[in-house]
Parts: sequence; C-alpha cells; structure tokens
Amino acid sequence: MPKFDDLVPGSMAKLITLFQLLPKKHQILLCILVVFAFIVLIFPVDDASASRQTPATNSNIRYEVPLAFRTPAAPAAVETSESGVPEESEAAAEAITEEITDETQQALEPKTDTEPSAMAELEHFDIKPGDTLAAVFNRAQLSAREVYDITQQPLAKQNLIKIMPGEEIIIGKDSNGALQELRYQIDAISTLIILKNGEGYQAKVTNKDVENRQQFVSAEIKSNFWNAGVDAGLTPAQIMQLATIFGWDVDFALDLRAGDSFALVYEQEYADGEFLRNGNIMAAEFINQGQRYTAVRYTDGNYYSADGRSMRKAFLRSPVDFKYVSSNFNPKRLHPVTGLVRPHRGVDYVAAIGTPIKAAGDGKVIEASYNQYNGNYVFIKHNDTYTTKYLHLNKRKVKRGDNIKQGQIIGTLGRTGRVTGAHLHYEFIVNGTHRNPRTVDLPKALPIATKEKAKFMAISNQLMATIAHNQQIRIARQ
Repeated sequence: MPKFDDLVPGSMAKLITLFQLLPKKHQILLCILVVFAFIVLIFPVDDASASRQTPATNSNIRYEVPLAFRTPAAPAAVETSESGVPEESEAAAEAITEEITDETQQALEPKTDTEPSAMAELEHFDIKPGDTLAAVFNRAQLSAREVYDITQQPLAKQNLIKIMPGEEIIIGKDSNGALQELRYQIDAISTLIILKNGEGYQAKVTNKDVENRQQFVSAEIKSNFWNAGVDAGLTPAQIMQLATIFGWDVDFALDLRAGDSFALVYEQEYADGEFLRNGNIMAAEFINQGQRYTAVRYTDGNYYSADGRSMRKAFLRSPVDFKYVSSNFNPKRLHPVTGLVRPHRGVDYVAAIGTPIKAAGDGKVIEASYNQYNGNYVFIKHNDTYTTKYLHLNKRKVKRGDNIKQGQIIGTLGRTGRVTGAHLHYEFIVNGTHRNPRTVDLPKALPIATKEKAKFMAISNQLMATIAHNQQIRIARQ
C-alpha cells in the first residue's frame, strides 16, 4: 500500500506536516478561516446583485477598495531595457527626475529686490511749489511708521531735505500697499535709492559712470567778443570763463580788435551715452592785436601759460565790467564840476547803476563809509605796498575790517557824491603813490611748482598740440 507522502505532492505534504505540528486550538482557527474564504469565493452573486440595485444617480461614485481585497490584473506586455527594467518605467523615472531638478534650480535662484508679480507699478510724485517732504509722503499715502523709518536713514536726511519744485520722488509699493522702494534723483549723475530690507529700510546712492570728452571750438572776432563766442556755440558761462582766464592780460572792453581770434578745448560730460553738461576749459589761446596768449588748466584747478607761468596776477586789471572809460588817469585834469585844475588820480569806468564792483585783489577793508565828495566808498589794503580805492558806489556790500578775496563783490556802481554821472572812480596806490591802474605793472602770481613742472609740461604740450592740430584742420576746410 503506498504511503501518504507518495500520494501528496511534496509542497503540499510539507504544509500538512506543518499543520499537524500546530497546537489543537490553532488548527481549529485555521480551518474556520479556510472555510470562510471558500464561501466568499464560491458565492460572489450578492455583490453583483447589490450593484444592479444601486440607483442610477450613484453610478459615477467611485469607492476605494482595500488593497488586500483587490483582484490583481494580468500585467500587460511591456518592453524592457537591457537592464531588465521596463522602458516605460525608465522614461517615467527620467521625467520625474527632470521635474524635480527644475524645481530645485528655481528654488535655489536668488530672488530680486522686487518681483513684478508682487510689486505695484512705480508712482511718480512731482514736487510742487511750497511742497514739503511731509506733503509729498502724505500724497503717497505712506504710513507714519514708513515715514519715520525712511527719514531715519542718514542718506535720506542729507538729500531728501533738498527737494525742489520740478523734481520728483518715485515710490513703489507691494500688492498690500506697503512701501518697498523710494527713488530720488539728486542730480544728473546721482540717485538716492531706499529699498525694503527685512523689517526696515536700506538707503544707498548710485552714481552713473561719467565719461569726459574733449570738444574743440575756435572763432574770429568780427564785431565783438560776445557775439563771436555765441556764434561758435559757447554758452554764456563759457564766454565769461574765457574772459576771466585771459582778463589779466587782455582788456576785453578796450583792447579787442576785429580780426582777433581765440580757440579752446573744453570738457563735456556724458553719462550712459547722454550729454550731461559742459565741463572746464582745459586749454585755450587768444590772439589779441597780434599778441598770442595761452592758458592751460592744471590739476590744482589753476590756469598757467603754456610754459608754466601763472595766468592769475595779484590784481584784476579792471574791477568792473564797464562800457567805456569816461576819464583816464591825468595829474593835470580840469575838474568837470569846479572847473579847476585838479589831478585825476584814478580811472572813471562808466556802466549802468547797480553793476557789481569786484575787489581787485585779496586784502582787508580799511575804510567803508560815505562823504559828500566820494559818496559811498571802499578802501582795501592788500599789503604794505598796494592799496585800491573805489568811489561813488550806489551800495556798499562790505564793512570796515572785513577780509576780502579777489573778485568778491564789494558794492555796486552808482552816482553818489560829487559827480556828473554814474561811474566808478578806481584808484591804484603803490607805496603811497597813485599809479595809472590801466598801465601799472601788476605783480605776478607764483608759477607752477618746480616739482610739478614736468607733469604740467606733459599736459600742456598735449593740449596745445590738440589746439594746433584742430586749427590746421579748420584752416584746411576754409
């Protein structure tokens, strides 16, 4: 008779043997579970019936079945790669990897100060006549806290207090109306920027990169110096600067002649390719009655002749911009009022009442008063050798004891005292003796320092060569 192990397959025999080794109670429980599972598999009709009785309105409701009770579907045939992994799975894994990489890179990218999605459009607030900073902030609807935080910034204190009519303040807020950015253009180059920084604000001043370009101009005087400068394209300020530079050597009221000429090289400032303003005159030459004068600007801000002699003398040749001389220096002049011969120890310069009168040189006011002969007058002592006097002023701008700088306005031209018309009576005294202000040899200022001479000459030679080259081109084109 065959044994039980011969009738039952090997795997099943092992299960039965394992079952026989279990305790009696465990055997009974296992049998109950097997019977229950058998009944569920044999009688699935109730589930189908229940489905048919479900109302039509619930036909689209989807119920999640526990994983343990789901019937596994037969796997579809898929292509596999050489590694044995389905190719669809590899493609899906690559797509997920790329998505994760993109999200990671976006998270790591630095955020800008203001994102377009979060920042409202910048608003421009014009500064109107009579406006205060508080009024502008009120129109911008800034909170008291925001105003306080902004005005505590040192750069804001220094610059926002200077606002002028015609300027503007630019303000940017986020979607919640909170201040994020403030901009104020200080000048053509500098801009104040205040940005939100955490709970507070941070201020900075940004400056445009300024580029200096050289511009050449030349002209011949036909009628007068002013018209020649305007025709050459110079601004009024440049014309006056050129006259000041050569004013020590050339009397622009009396010495100019038709045919005189000038040429100069000056700077123009550009920022981001846009013209900002005219800069300093770097070098110039002036031909007056056949005499050539040159001027070169050095790094100390002063002008020297091309060979290094100072263009600035110790005294101005004339202390007022006048129309003409009504009476020259004359020791035997017949007085126009008394009719008596009286020495005229100065020069009378005629100009409109109120024309500014400048100090001829540095010094100290030793007299500033009025009498019936001199009218309003000012006397300036420059040193133990030189004294200058200014008579018949309309108004005095200085008082006795004041220290004066050359070119400082000391009064205005008038007709006070014993005079027949408005003019300035100007006297120049050397060691107690009156000298003709128009012909006296004026003391020279110091030349370029010896240690700076080589550097200056390199600059001078280059600039004067630029003027000469451009002059040749101009002549060739005529």
